[in-house]
Amino acid sequence: ASRQARTASRTALLASLAVVLSACGSGAETSGATASGAENGRLLLRQFGCGRCHEIPGVADAKGRIGPPLGDVGRRIYLAGRLPNTPQNMVRFIRAPQAVKPGTAMPDLGVSEPHARDMVAYLRTLRK
Repeated sequence: ASRQARTASRTALLASLAVVLSACGSGAETSGATASGAENGRLLLRQFGCGRCHEIPGVADAKGRIGPPLGDVGRRIYLAGRLPNTPQNMVRFIRAPQAVKPGTAMPDLGVSEPHARDMVAYLRTLRK
């Protein structure tokens, strides 16, 4: 292979590695306050289909009317009517809604901890 092809291949590999590593997150990111985490969270909200049930500003096709609209979720005092609205509690509810509020219509979607933190980083920006 030519030198130019090897360089292009290495560049593509490094870009892919950067994407993978950005999704990993560390325990220090519990608040999910990074801009890249928030952008990833916006994309994850679409990927997990959250917009089928919720209206979520900035998320493509998120026009659902089953769950509450999330345009002001970053300003709310409580989540699910009972949890103080903290990043940790929002992560907990996204990951295990039935454990937090048995009988809720929100399904357990199998969201990982790092993905939930990124989703929360985006949701916390919504303060309509």
